[in-house]
Amino acid sequence: MMKKIITLFVAAMVAVNLLNAQTIADGIRNINYKKNKTAIDILKKLYDANSKDPQTIYWYGQALLAGTGDATPQQLSAAKTVYQKALNDGINDPLIWVGMGHVELLQGGDQNSAKQKFEQAITATKTKKGENPDILNAIGRANADGGSVNGDPLYGIEKLKRAAELNKTNPDIYNNMGICYRKLGSENGGEAVKSFLEALARDPKNVFAFYQIGQIYLSQNNKDAFESSFNSAIAADPTFPLAYFSFFRYYAERDVNKAKEYLDNFLKYADKDPVNDLYYAEYLFRAGKYSESLAKAKEIEAAVGVNTIPHLNILYAYDYDRLGDSVQAKSYAEKYFANTPVNTITPADYDLAVKVYTKFIGNEKEALDLLEKAIASDSSKADKLAYANQAAFICGKGKLYADQLKWYQKIVELKGSTSETDYYNLARAAFNAKDYTQTIVISKNYITAFPDKPQGYDFNVRAAKGIDTASAIDPILQQNEFFMKDTVKNRKSIFNNYYFLLVYYGEKLKDNAKALEICDKMLTLYPNPGEENDFILKTKDVLQKAMNPPPAKGDKHPHDHPHDRPQN
Repeated sequence: MMKKIITLFVAAMVAVNLLNAQTIADGIRNINYKKNKTAIDILKKLYDANSKDPQTIYWYGQALLAGTGDATPQQLSAAKTVYQKALNDGINDPLIWVGMGHVELLQGGDQNSAKQKFEQAITATKTKKGENPDILNAIGRANADGGSVNGDPLYGIEKLKRAAELNKTNPDIYNNMGICYRKLGSENGGEAVKSFLEALARDPKNVFAFYQIGQIYLSQNNKDAFESSFNSAIAADPTFPLAYFSFFRYYAERDVNKAKEYLDNFLKYADKDPVNDLYYAEYLFRAGKYSESLAKAKEIEAAVGVNTIPHLNILYAYDYDRLGDSVQAKSYAEKYFANTPVNTITPADYDLAVKVYTKFIGNEKEALDLLEKAIASDSSKADKLAYANQAAFICGKGKLYADQLKWYQKIVELKGSTSETDYYNLARAAFNAKDYTQTIVISKNYITAFPDKPQGYDFNVRAAKGIDTASAIDPILQQNEFFMKDTVKNRKSIFNNYYFLLVYYGEKLKDNAKALEICDKMLTLYPNPGEENDFILKTKDVLQKAMNPPPAKGDKHPHDHPHDRPQN
């Protein structure tokens, strides 16, 4: 009987141990769920138990990298240490070479050096059947990770396509391929969606693929499509935190109460981590509870320190800005941008910094430098345009018109086309910068593109006058041709232009005959008695007498220039 009890006890303990045993697959799942703390805990235990296994070493390093492109310098260093230790210990495995190349890419190292490691790994694992698809997939993953300046997504796609040919079941190959396409820019969103759909064809409940498709539609503001994708992810696994988080982010500025519901679910299923507590402090800010948000942020800082969570600084900046303390807001914004990886900074963060910096005279350059970095790091064309427009506005406010012109030119470059508003902004900035030659070039293009709009003619005339009187003659004649399309509406403007020509021919060139021609044209505008008509007739009389002076000896004509024009 005792022997039977002991046998049952041993069997139960074995069952419990099997139930509690966690695998590399569990670690990978938590990496994909962005439960990095849990992933590190799982893979660290496996690593400590078997630090010689290349698969364990590789995925432990991936967990340290956070697996989402937002690894801190400390995480990068930790992952590199793990991979380097393996190599030093004689575990010269191709998968570790790929891990080292991955870290090198994220650290901004030489891409060719990383690719050399990747190609060596491919060559070392190649068999008669072809390349090793796991190695190809790891290479694709490395090039998918990080911001737009890290890795070579086209190279990654090439390797992943080959991996997909060799391995017909692994959905992660297509997930990594989809991320590479996303990294290439929004114009490749269709190819990215196709890749994630291929992942779902291999695994219909692949929550990461649903989530990534949702992220693409979210970037396009396609509400029905992204809601469907995120809800599909939740249906496939209600514990998947990232879908709840994306909903929270979407509703944070639209419906704070709805955002709170999604935040509660995110916090329920995400890692218990002070980093995630930060989102609750952010919710308090969104709810207008600035003092409570500030208190929560200070509580988080007391627990883990601000260096652990650089985003605390920007939350401080947000709260202090709303509480009216611009000095503190600027101080924390500066700390945030000095200590935060560029690829984790959001457009809203840049908006706040620009708002805060420009409250202080002389900080325009600091704000413009930030916007330059924002454009360089952001792959979204819409965001780039928003940053460039902000920069142009700042330059205008600070009367930095030459810089403003450069930003408006950047906007046109980003758009790939020039609207009427663009032409107007370009011409105005060039004119305000007193770059009259450039203003004329822009104005002529403006007139060619939009011949029925008056502003191009106006800037052309004003810029020409800025150079000299003679330069303005042809632009004025061209403008009058435009004005003549509606003489009733434009009569005073035409008259003023004729007056300029009258003074030019009559006073500057002493060409009274030409001046008389101008007077006759002016009379067609004001043929009836009145102030303008009276002015023209008197001026004609002066000009005619100047051309035919009386014969009396020593008699001088009382006038040697046209009468002052009437005030319009």
